[in-house]
Amino acid sequence: MSEAIKKTAWLFPGQGAQKCGMGKDFYENSGIAKKIFDEASQSLGMDMCRLCFEENSLLDQTEYTQAALVTACLAMAEALKEVLPAPDVTAGLSLGEYCAIAESGGMSVEDAVRITRKRGIFMQNAVPDGKGAMSAVLGLPGETVEEAVAGMEDVYVANYNCPGQVVVTGYKAAVEKASEVLTKAGAKRVLPLKVSGPFHSPMMKEAGTRLGEVLQEAALQELNIPYVANVTAEYVRDIRETKRLLEEQVASSVRWQQSVERMIADGVTTFVEIGPGKTLAGFLKKIDRNVKVINIAAWEDQKKL
Repeated sequence: MSEAIKKTAWLFPGQGAQKCGMGKDFYENSGIAKKIFDEASQSLGMDMCRLCFEENSLLDQTEYTQAALVTACLAMAEALKEVLPAPDVTAGLSLGEYCAIAESGGMSVEDAVRITRKRGIFMQNAVPDGKGAMSAVLGLPGETVEEAVAGMEDVYVANYNCPGQVVVTGYKAAVEKASEVLTKAGAKRVLPLKVSGPFHSPMMKEAGTRLGEVLQEAALQELNIPYVANVTAEYVRDIRETKRLLEEQVASSVRWQQSVERMIADGVTTFVEIGPGKTLAGFLKKIDRNVKVINIAAWEDQKKL
């Protein structure tokens, strides 16, 4: 591949990547990062620094997690712009798609934080606690998982993360039954995930509808660069598609592996994961070991650049 067509993508993690202290070193070292945390606090009427930086029980509750993680990731991304050129494309895993849209120029930081706060509340309340579940299926291709759960009620494919890792979702009893079926089908392991609901399943349809009403009021802007949508694994260049796709995303499968493969096919050779943890970097290594992966999770990571 010629140097001229090599491209860079910025990637953003989804719920589950959050951790106490995320973004604190950026807040302390970057004026723009501090500004984003302060604006998010003012917009939501809550102390985002306290939520993200101090040990507390709220950070892992969906209604708080989503806005907190988006705030931290966007603070990191805006600071990163001071040392790196703009990417050619962006993408985010589930919740991370809001960061991708914001960094593509389609959504303000304030709207991204405000909307994801609502999204978290709607998803938290869509299904009573303990009724839903999600499990990661290791060692089976997506097609095999699809076939195994196709005839089962109340269980669905939530995420296609990478080769050999697919997530199923649905009512708890159905997911537990599916785990037995998938193990018999050859899965190496089926691991229950620590989540509070059956995300990316039809059980989230009402949450998506309510989110759609909030999105209709959002003032989105034309995109400066494209982003890749979870629902389609295709580039979005027209901002008019965004509200529909975000509404559908809540109850649809996340096609992450397909999204990454789409970017690689378009000439992306460098992926920059921005946010706490290295989950997406791990997926990338299983999707294509030939691409370059840079992880920005702490201020020291940015200083090395």
